[in-house]
Amino acid sequence: MPTTTTNAPAALFSDETLRKAAKLAADSYLPLWIGPSGEESTGEAVARHLEATVALLDTDGWIRTYDHGKDWSTGAQLADDDSMSVKDMLKLLLRFVREESGTDPHRTLYTALRHVGEAGEHGDTDTATVAGYVLDRVIQAHTGSDSARATPWSERQHRTYADITALLMAGARFARTYGPRTTTGQAA
Repeated sequence: MPTTTTNAPAALFSDETLRKAAKLAADSYLPLWIGPSGEESTGEAVARHLEATVALLDTDGWIRTYDHGKDWSTGAQLADDDSMSVKDMLKLLLRFVREESGTDPHRTLYTALRHVGEAGEHGDTDTATVAGYVLDRVIQAHTGSDSARATPWSERQHRTYADITALLMAGARFARTYGPRTTTGQAA
């Protein structure tokens, strides 16, 4: 896994915040370390997933939210001139697809967590889900609100990439410190 050079504001999520998050996790009626498979993930596996998410965002870039404000109802503005050559039509079509498909690799926090899980090298669906639970507890401890969630927190207009990497690295610290050392099921 590539090492990251992000200098995130680590003080944003102090050790005290992580202790509060651990207490929230311990007091929760839902198990923190069990993913949708029903199996437990280790703290180390979740930490690797979170660190791989930072590496992915370092490579592809972070975006707070995707722009869903585009007016899709107007349809494609493609010329249908009978005098166009096949080559011109294909060039126009390829240009349109490139512009409309959003090939910009930037990812939101949620998308990056999911993509690391889907890639399978540094995590899976379970570690992606558990990583999301971990980040939720860290944000709840940080904000003092039991209804706070990491994804909406990451999408606030004033949020920065440094905030996101600080959250991800705090989540990795939390997972290594408070997560299970071994699993009771088959998952790692």
